[in-house]
Amino acid sequence: MLIHIPNALNLEQLNAVQTLLAQHPEAWVDGRATAGYQGAPVKFNQQCDEKSEITHQCQRIVLSALERNPLFISAALPNVVYPPMFNRYSEGMTFGAHVDGSVRIHPHTGQKLRTDISATLFLAEPSDYDGGELQINDTYGMHSAKFNAGDMVLYPSTSLHQVTPVTRGTRVACFFWIQSLVRDDAQRAILFDMDNAIQQLNQTNADENARRTLVGCYHNVLRQWAQT
Repeated sequence: MLIHIPNALNLEQLNAVQTLLAQHPEAWVDGRATAGYQGAPVKFNQQCDEKSEITHQCQRIVLSALERNPLFISAALPNVVYPPMFNRYSEGMTFGAHVDGSVRIHPHTGQKLRTDISATLFLAEPSDYDGGELQINDTYGMHSAKFNAGDMVLYPSTSLHQVTPVTRGTRVACFFWIQSLVRDDAQRAILFDMDNAIQQLNQTNADENARRTLVGCYHNVLRQWAQT
Protein backbone atom coordinates (compact mmCIF):
# COMPACT_ATOMS: atom_id res chain seq x y z
CA MET A 1 0.00 0.00 0.00
CA LEU A 2 1.45 3.31 -1.16
CA ILE A 3 -0.03 6.39 0.54
CA HIS A 4 0.57 9.99 -0.49
CA ILE A 5 0.15 12.40 2.44
CA PRO A 6 -0.11 16.01 1.21
CA ASN A 7 1.10 18.79 3.53
CA ALA A 8 2.52 16.50 6.18
CA LEU A 9 4.41 19.64 7.19
CA ASN A 10 2.65 22.98 7.06
CA LEU A 11 4.45 25.99 5.62
CA GLU A 12 5.81 27.17 8.95
CA GLN A 13 7.15 23.73 9.87
CA LEU A 14 8.60 23.23 6.40
CA ASN A 15 10.40 26.59 6.45
CA ALA A 16 11.83 25.86 9.89
CA VAL A 17 13.30 22.51 8.81
CA GLN A 18 14.60 23.88 5.51
CA THR A 19 16.32 26.80 7.29
CA LEU A 20 17.96 24.62 9.93
CA LEU A 21 19.36 22.19 7.34
CA ALA A 22 20.55 24.97 5.01
CA GLN A 23 22.29 27.04 7.69
CA HIS A 24 24.44 24.24 9.10
CA PRO A 25 26.61 22.67 6.36
CA GLU A 26 28.92 21.24 9.05
CA ALA A 27 26.19 18.79 10.07
CA TRP A 28 26.21 16.91 6.76
CA VAL A 29 28.20 13.67 6.47
CA ASP A 30 28.66 10.84 3.96
CA GLY A 31 25.37 8.95 3.74
CA ARG A 32 27.16 5.60 3.63
CA ALA A 33 27.98 6.01 7.33
CA THR A 34 24.59 4.53 8.22
CA ALA A 35 24.17 2.13 5.28
CA GLY A 36 24.02 -1.63 5.74
CA TYR A 37 26.03 -4.10 3.70
CA GLN A 38 23.38 -4.14 0.95
CA GLY A 39 22.92 -0.38 0.73
CA ALA A 40 26.49 0.85 1.06
CA PRO A 41 27.64 -0.15 -2.45
CA VAL A 42 24.74 1.67 -4.14
CA LYS A 43 24.31 4.62 -1.79
CA PHE A 44 25.80 7.96 -2.83
CA ASN A 45 24.31 10.88 -0.93
CA GLN A 46 24.77 12.98 2.20
CA GLN A 47 22.98 12.76 5.54
CA CYS A 48 22.63 15.09 8.45
CA ASP A 49 24.58 13.56 11.35
CA GLU A 50 22.09 11.64 13.53
CA LYS A 51 23.84 12.90 16.67
CA SER A 52 23.81 16.58 15.76
CA GLU A 53 21.59 19.08 17.54
CA ILE A 54 20.35 20.25 14.13
CA THR A 55 18.99 16.77 13.44
CA HIS A 56 17.34 16.66 16.86
CA GLN A 57 15.63 20.00 16.30
CA CYS A 58 14.33 18.91 12.90
CA GLN A 59 13.18 15.59 14.34
CA ARG A 60 11.07 17.33 16.94
CA ILE A 61 9.34 19.42 14.27
CA VAL A 62 8.56 16.42 12.06
CA LEU A 63 7.38 14.17 14.89
CA SER A 64 5.16 16.91 16.30
CA ALA A 65 3.51 17.26 12.88
CA LEU A 66 3.01 13.52 12.46
CA GLU A 67 1.37 13.15 15.87
CA ARG A 68 -1.38 15.49 14.66
CA ASN A 69 -1.83 14.07 11.16
CA PRO A 70 -4.93 11.84 10.96
CA LEU A 71 -4.04 10.41 7.54
CA PHE A 72 -0.61 9.31 8.78
CA ILE A 73 -2.12 7.72 11.91
CA SER A 74 -4.82 5.93 9.90
CA ALA A 75 -2.47 4.59 7.23
CA ALA A 76 0.53 3.68 9.40
CA LEU A 77 -1.10 2.72 12.72
CA PRO A 78 2.26 3.60 14.29
CA ASN A 79 3.55 1.69 17.29
CA VAL A 80 7.15 2.99 17.18
CA VAL A 81 8.56 5.65 14.84
CA TYR A 82 12.29 5.68 14.16
CA PRO A 83 13.63 9.22 14.70
CA PRO A 84 13.50 10.95 11.31
CA MET A 85 16.74 11.34 9.37
CA PHE A 86 17.59 13.86 6.67
CA ASN A 87 19.45 13.43 3.39
CA ARG A 88 20.36 15.39 0.30
CA TYR A 89 21.40 14.52 -3.23
CA SER A 90 23.42 16.95 -5.32
CA GLU A 91 24.11 16.56 -9.02
CA GLY A 92 25.31 13.02 -9.82
CA MET A 93 24.18 11.52 -6.49
CA THR A 94 21.86 8.51 -6.36
CA PHE A 95 20.76 5.56 -4.25
CA GLY A 96 20.52 2.34 -6.23
CA ALA A 97 17.89 -0.37 -5.91
CA HIS A 98 17.70 -1.87 -2.42
CA VAL A 99 15.36 -3.15 0.26
CA ASP A 100 15.49 -1.48 3.67
CA GLY A 101 16.90 -3.50 6.55
CA SER A 102 14.25 -5.41 8.48
CA VAL A 103 15.33 -4.37 11.99
CA ARG A 104 16.96 -1.21 13.30
CA ILE A 105 18.14 -0.13 16.73
CA HIS A 106 16.33 2.91 18.07
CA PRO A 107 19.12 5.45 18.75
CA HIS A 108 17.39 6.92 21.81
CA THR A 109 16.11 3.79 23.56
CA GLY A 110 18.40 1.04 22.27
CA GLN A 111 15.33 -1.08 21.55
CA LYS A 112 14.97 -3.07 18.35
CA LEU A 113 12.43 -1.74 15.86
CA ARG A 114 10.88 -3.79 13.06
CA THR A 115 10.65 -1.74 9.86
CA ASP A 116 7.15 -2.34 8.51
CA ILE A 117 6.70 0.96 6.68
CA SER A 118 9.21 3.29 5.03
CA ALA A 119 8.52 7.02 4.74
CA THR A 120 9.96 9.77 2.59
CA LEU A 121 9.06 13.39 3.37
CA PHE A 122 10.05 15.76 0.57
CA LEU A 123 11.78 18.98 1.65
CA ALA A 124 12.66 20.46 -1.76
CA GLU A 125 10.22 21.49 -4.47
CA PRO A 126 10.19 19.30 -7.62
CA SER A 127 11.25 22.35 -9.65
CA ASP A 128 14.43 22.67 -7.55
CA TYR A 129 16.02 19.57 -9.08
CA ASP A 130 15.90 17.20 -12.05
CA GLY A 131 15.96 13.45 -11.53
CA GLY A 132 15.87 12.28 -7.94
CA GLU A 133 12.59 10.37 -8.26
CA LEU A 134 11.80 7.84 -5.60
CA GLN A 135 10.95 4.68 -7.53
CA ILE A 136 9.15 1.87 -5.71
CA ASN A 137 8.52 -1.62 -7.06
CA ASP A 138 5.51 -3.54 -5.82
CA THR A 139 3.15 -6.24 -7.07
CA TYR A 140 1.66 -3.85 -9.61
CA GLY A 141 4.94 -2.61 -11.08
CA MET A 142 7.05 0.53 -10.75
CA HIS A 143 5.73 3.69 -9.08
CA SER A 144 7.53 7.05 -9.06
CA ALA A 145 7.17 9.70 -6.37
CA LYS A 146 8.43 13.26 -6.61
CA PHE A 147 6.02 15.34 -4.58
CA ASN A 148 5.78 18.93 -3.40
CA ALA A 149 7.90 20.04 -0.46
CA GLY A 150 6.05 19.11 2.71
CA ASP A 151 4.37 16.08 1.15
CA MET A 152 5.16 12.54 2.27
CA VAL A 153 4.84 9.04 0.85
CA LEU A 154 4.48 5.82 2.86
CA TYR A 155 5.27 2.41 1.35
CA PRO A 156 6.00 -1.11 2.63
CA SER A 157 9.59 -1.55 3.77
CA THR A 158 9.62 -4.88 1.92
CA SER A 159 9.55 -2.97 -1.39
CA LEU A 160 12.54 -2.76 -3.70
CA HIS A 161 13.14 0.96 -4.23
CA GLN A 162 15.70 3.50 -5.38
CA VAL A 163 16.38 7.21 -5.86
CA THR A 164 17.30 8.00 -9.45
CA PRO A 165 20.39 10.15 -10.15
CA VAL A 166 19.98 13.89 -9.64
CA THR A 167 21.02 15.71 -12.81
CA ARG A 168 20.39 19.31 -11.68
CA GLY A 169 19.96 21.07 -8.37
CA THR A 170 19.67 19.48 -4.92
CA ARG A 171 17.10 17.03 -3.60
CA VAL A 172 16.54 17.32 0.17
CA ALA A 173 14.30 14.91 2.04
CA CYS A 174 13.49 13.36 5.39
CA PHE A 175 13.23 9.58 5.74
CA PHE A 176 12.36 7.17 8.51
CA TRP A 177 10.67 3.88 9.35
CA ILE A 178 7.60 2.85 11.32
CA GLN A 179 6.92 -0.28 13.30
CA SER A 180 3.18 -0.55 12.90
CA LEU A 181 0.66 -2.00 15.32
CA VAL A 182 -0.30 -4.21 12.35
CA ARG A 183 2.74 -5.70 10.65
CA ASP A 184 0.96 -7.10 7.57
CA ASP A 185 0.52 -4.61 4.72
CA ALA A 186 -2.66 -6.25 3.40
CA GLN A 187 -4.26 -6.09 6.83
CA ARG A 188 -3.29 -2.43 7.21
CA ALA A 189 -4.90 -1.74 3.83
CA ILE A 190 -8.19 -3.29 4.98
CA LEU A 191 -8.19 -1.23 8.17
CA PHE A 192 -7.29 1.93 6.23
CA ASP A 193 -10.23 1.39 3.85
CA MET A 194 -12.57 0.77 6.79
CA ASP A 195 -11.41 3.92 8.55
CA ASN A 196 -11.87 5.98 5.38
CA ALA A 197 -15.40 4.59 5.00
CA ILE A 198 -16.20 5.50 8.61
CA GLN A 199 -14.96 9.07 8.11
CA GLN A 200 -17.01 9.48 4.94
CA LEU A 201 -20.14 8.15 6.64
CA ASN A 202 -19.56 10.54 9.53
CA GLN A 203 -19.38 13.47 7.12
CA THR A 204 -22.67 12.52 5.47
CA ASN A 205 -24.48 11.84 8.76
CA ALA A 206 -25.33 8.33 7.65
CA ASP A 207 -27.37 5.99 9.84
CA GLU A 208 -25.98 6.29 13.37
CA ASN A 209 -26.50 2.65 14.33
CA ALA A 210 -24.78 1.45 11.17
CA ARG A 211 -21.87 3.77 11.81
CA ARG A 212 -21.57 2.56 15.39
CA THR A 213 -21.56 -1.05 14.21
CA LEU A 214 -18.86 -0.35 11.63
CA VAL A 215 -16.70 1.45 14.19
CA GLY A 216 -17.05 -1.55 16.48
CA CYS A 217 -16.04 -3.91 13.67
CA TYR A 218 -12.99 -1.76 12.93
CA HIS A 219 -11.77 -1.88 16.51
CA ASN A 220 -12.51 -5.57 16.90
CA VAL A 221 -10.50 -6.39 13.77
CA LEU A 222 -7.69 -4.09 14.94
CA ARG A 223 -7.79 -5.81 18.34
CA GLN A 224 -7.27 -9.19 16.65
CA TRP A 225 -4.40 -8.03 14.43
CA ALA A 226 -2.58 -5.49 16.59
CA GLN A 227 0.78 -6.29 18.19
CA THR A 228 2.00 -4.02 20.95
